[in-house]
Amino acid sequence: MKYSSSVLEQAVEALNMLPSIGKKSALRLSLHLLKDDHQKIEQIIKALAALKDDIKICQVCHNYADQEVCDICGSHDRHQKILCVVESVRDVMAIEETNHYKGLYHVLGGVISPLDGIGHDQLNIDSLIQRVEQDGIEEIIMALSPTMDGDTTIFYLSKKLAQFDVKISTIARGVSFGGDLEYADEITLGRSIQSRLPYSLQSGI
Repeated sequence: MKYSSSVLEQAVEALNMLPSIGKKSALRLSLHLLKDDHQKIEQIIKALAALKDDIKICQVCHNYADQEVCDICGSHDRHQKILCVVESVRDVMAIEETNHYKGLYHVLGGVISPLDGIGHDQLNIDSLIQRVEQDGIEEIIMALSPTMDGDTTIFYLSKKLAQFDVKISTIARGVSFGGDLEYADEITLGRSIQSRLPYSLQSGI
């Protein structure tokens, strides 16, 4: 596609870099912004700059935050002895949308995946062990996507946590095997959290 303006072309190319936005959608968005007032463009630019420069990683759970500790970890209304282990920040958001869970989180930053070259040392596992040891965690909910890599990660974590007096449970398999947690509907995901099952090393074999 030929553009009459190199500036417009650059805007289209930039928007096209975002997931799920093709060239036509990028062009449509660019033209929409051009027709709109400059105040909206400035607002978008300011928000994106803040996303780049101001967002932090929570030092406790590895969620995104405005401060050194995120609002969830800093809340006194959350159950301090229950920890939900998830793969990504998107999973935290998905579970929060259900309104069925009021404990704390721990974001691993992925799952063990030998085919993708991701080992246990590349995940936030050491800090998880430290939290269990220091904070007196009573239950850990393994809310990882029901895939082979997710199950492998749960099995590995369970072995690492076997030395502690902590209950380990997994979300009920209302979430289909092989699916991503973030794409599960709110009702199914909420019920999976509420109907979580005890996990043993034997069941993970």
